[in-house]
Amino acid sequence: MAYDLTELGPTTGVEIRGLSGKQIVDPDVADVALDALDRRGVVVFREADVSDDDLVAFSRLLGKVAQLPLGGDGEHPEIQKVTRDASQSKLAAYREGTFFWHIDGTTAEVPDKATVLTARQVSDDDSGDTEFANTYAAYAELSPGQKAEIDGLRVVHSFAASQLLVYPDPDPVEREAWDRNPSREHPLVWTRGSGKKSMVLGSTAERIVGKPDEQSKALLERLLEWSTQDRFVLRHRWRVGDLVIWDNTGMLHRARPYGAQSARLMLRTSLVGEEVVR
Repeated sequence: MAYDLTELGPTTGVEIRGLSGKQIVDPDVADVALDALDRRGVVVFREADVSDDDLVAFSRLLGKVAQLPLGGDGEHPEIQKVTRDASQSKLAAYREGTFFWHIDGTTAEVPDKATVLTARQVSDDDSGDTEFANTYAAYAELSPGQKAEIDGLRVVHSFAASQLLVYPDPDPVEREAWDRNPSREHPLVWTRGSGKKSMVLGSTAERIVGKPDEQSKALLERLLEWSTQDRFVLRHRWRVGDLVIWDNTGMLHRARPYGAQSARLMLRTSLVGEEVVR
């Protein structure tokens, strides 16, 4: 099967062109994508134009696909709509939180392995790009002293921490609702069974265990700023039909802000995580 594969940024991203529709639902294509994902963190299929059925079928070739607890937003319980239109998604009210760097599932013991996202509609004002920051590469380029400084540190992650970035002064009822979501403590540096290391950072990172609040905040902000330098970041400008896969365990990601009335509509599947954070 003919296709073109191009590495994108200095550390992050692979683009695959020349495949679309059912051509993508192929074990050999999935193997190519998984290899690129392991090496470069993000895989872009330009103008793939997959159907809902093909999105789910291809996702299953990549790994175990999560069943959404609320049954999804359409015919497929695996597919979630990503939009700010409340008539189309139960989670539309929380989408502003995705404008900040984050990793999905940091309040779970096992975060999602990867995310598959395809564009059904894009914003008509060039907003809503998605950015990815490679924390494998960012960790690898820390100095030995910086690595020693963060070795063994643990971080508490919470839903409330991410929401406070959007709504810094919630009323007591709303804050209580946020706090009903369980928090989770993870090591700051995640060492995989393969030996690869990344950092677990982003908007859910509430505090470093055992450090004073100001010191904790300063270190988390410094590491996030380091990890989101241009050389570690890939910015994807969406076209209708694009399909993007990213390693959710090592890539921070964020949506560039788009308006509440934006036409932007993405369909998303998530791959079940395979490793506990340790």
